[in-house]
Amino acid sequence: MNHHHFEGKDIPHIKLDSKTTVKELVEIYANSGFNARQLGEAAKLYQKMIHDNATICLTVAGAMTPVGFGGIIKTLLEKGFVDWIVTTGANVYHEDHFAWGLPVKQGHFEVDDNILYEKEIVRIRDVYVKFYETLELQDNIIQNIFKDKLSQEPFTTAEFCNVLGKISKEKSKFPEKSFLTTAYDLDVPVYVSTLKDSSLALNLAVHRLKNQPFNLDFVREIIEQAAIVYNAKKSGILELGGGVPKNTAQQTGPLLDQILRKDHGGQDYIIQITDARPDTGGLSGATLQEGKSWGKVQDSHEDLITVYTDSTIAFPVLALYALANEEPREPKRIYKDLGKFYETLQELLPIMISKIFFNVNDSVLEEINRTFIGCRYGKNISNHSCCSSNYWIFNISVFF
Repeated sequence: MNHHHFEGKDIPHIKLDSKTTVKELVEIYANSGFNARQLGEAAKLYQKMIHDNATICLTVAGAMTPVGFGGIIKTLLEKGFVDWIVTTGANVYHEDHFAWGLPVKQGHFEVDDNILYEKEIVRIRDVYVKFYETLELQDNIIQNIFKDKLSQEPFTTAEFCNVLGKISKEKSKFPEKSFLTTAYDLDVPVYVSTLKDSSLALNLAVHRLKNQPFNLDFVREIIEQAAIVYNAKKSGILELGGGVPKNTAQQTGPLLDQILRKDHGGQDYIIQITDARPDTGGLSGATLQEGKSWGKVQDSHEDLITVYTDSTIAFPVLALYALANEEPREPKRIYKDLGKFYETLQELLPIMISKIFFNVNDSVLEEINRTFIGCRYGKNISNHSCCSSNYWIFNISVFF
């Protein structure tokens, strides 16, 4: 896009009053500058994603549920404004405190943590939980849930969270205070991008030490995620923070294109809320435009917006604007279709192998032939009749 001109909107002289609505506030943001403008444009893009009936993934990094924001996620699920989720294990673990009525309180960040430790208070910035009354009770809940579940066959973290949501719905004190129970009700897949890096997995250690296996099928999981995107007419992501959840949702594009050779093109829309800088080379701060070079997004010039701010500031504005402007959508109930979606990618495998063969030039073919499998008569596979394309495809598929 060419922005080298003096033809933009006039900056208004902003006026607020006691009757200003969230719609009007977002308009004020969108017509101003800096990250206020980005936030206003992001709110409008989220509305567009909903209006276009895109399949929307919410990625959640950081500690959003300990500050109660799981309730916002729950509302968006209920309205059909989020169709699948990728989050950290910590956000799932701490969300369950609210369902079971375990104490979570405001604290402070200007404290002596040695004193908090002695008082058995655990700090998350300025939020407090109790060591025994919160964490240990939550640990006992998770250990009891999984003492006889998911140990007979490989599982995904979507299945793990589905079990957690089901039990919390049936047995917790306040099932209405959990987005996990809502996800269970509405067949919304909730993936944990790094299960082992959380208290969820730590609690499985008790059973593993008793020789109970837990076999996470992480490869099936990434295939399911790519299949969700592949089977969507339009696909978008709302990213709260960066980290592994961000990349997990975005790497669906490279899996479809780079690995499966589908030429899909990636996401149609992405909104990123982050405080990470792009110049350090880290994933959390990587620009959405950079993702185009990886095949993660359809277009580096359209429908990509980054807001540099705290997600706890921006997320409620985005959510409230969508609630104020869009009618609820019917839930897509993706969880129950994961098996069917997975099969659509299985059907692509012969096409993928053919593309691998026909995209390789003669010199590369000869090198692969000599180094790895070779013609059965020691000749160049690319011009020898005994090694037809079918023979080569069979052999390369066996090798790889």
